[in-house]
Amino acid sequence: MNLYEFSYGIIHWLVDLVNHLWYWLGSWLPGGLGDFFDDVGNFAASHSNISVFAIVLEAIIMFVIILVNVLNFIWIDRKFMGRMFDFYGPYYVGYRIGGWLQNLADGMKLFVKEIIVPAKADRFGYLLAPVIFVGSSIAILAAIPLSPKFAILTSPTDTGVPAGVLFAFAMFAIAPFSILVAGWASNNKYTLIGGMRSAAQMMSYEIPLLLCVASVVVLAGGFSFFEVVEAQRTVWFAIPLVIGFVVFIICMFAEVEVQPFDLPEAEAELVEGWTTEYSGMRFGLFMMTSYLRGYCAGALITALFLGGWIGPSFIPGPIWFLIKAYIVFVIVEWARWSLPRVRIDQLLNIGWKRLMPLAIVNLMIAVALKSLGWF
Repeated sequence: MNLYEFSYGIIHWLVDLVNHLWYWLGSWLPGGLGDFFDDVGNFAASHSNISVFAIVLEAIIMFVIILVNVLNFIWIDRKFMGRMFDFYGPYYVGYRIGGWLQNLADGMKLFVKEIIVPAKADRFGYLLAPVIFVGSSIAILAAIPLSPKFAILTSPTDTGVPAGVLFAFAMFAIAPFSILVAGWASNNKYTLIGGMRSAAQMMSYEIPLLLCVASVVVLAGGFSFFEVVEAQRTVWFAIPLVIGFVVFIICMFAEVEVQPFDLPEAEAELVEGWTTEYSGMRFGLFMMTSYLRGYCAGALITALFLGGWIGPSFIPGPIWFLIKAYIVFVIVEWARWSLPRVRIDQLLNIGWKRLMPLAIVNLMIAVALKSLGWF
């Protein structure tokens, strides 16, 4: 049973339950009431209608899983940072479970804070930027399956988004645009500098990133995540494409804007960078999405280079996928709190003069391996 079949069964059961209850109530009346969803509810309990609601339920389930994982990542980041800096608290909320509930408390605090819009800001761009940033990041994870049976599907035999890899990275590339819009619309010199830095960073690291993805697609022979993962059944792509694996991780550091590539924020120079003029829950959404993109990075690295859900048979595929993604996230956080921030000229030189040639070499290796019939 995959996620679609589970969701379809739940919706079908709910429709039958409501109809039976409605019919039972109508049995007390002389004329009866009929079926709720066919008569009063104006909803024919057909396969097509139930399928639509099943897909909606799938999306809700995946969204809840995403939020829980984001809260876990925030908790891991705080605990790991505390150990790195020899700081152990305090976490007053949920201290018996390591302070995990402190994340919810902080979110509620931001939710009730006043939202202040700068008087001279471009209101349309100021309001649109968080929507694009959050929406595009969530759309990435909608295309990444946790296993063949745990993904947003449209039928029992569906195999996911046909070009899921292309869709995921298309969504990944939208976020820097929203950062530039946020920085410009806030009408603040610090936010504008942060937005321009994000645009320069995107131009420098998107190309080697996509070249590494191209090498994976060459070996897998398809753009679907299912095809990419199944092609790693014998060996993970991180082994033959070790150069691309390292380049991809470094580019992901830059894409999710964590140290040493957090120049668009750079608190010591730009106050809070492109989020300086945002307050309340809008700022909270930006912070949450930064961890969400960290989860996206771990999921993409896992799916493209670490075999995805392929692992020991006694561990369910989705659990094995998340274990790998969590390990990648811990490594990212380890580097984040260990490395100093680079200068803007160093960032551009690393992208154009170091990572670009290595990504091209990695693509040539992938083409050679495919030509020799090794994959």
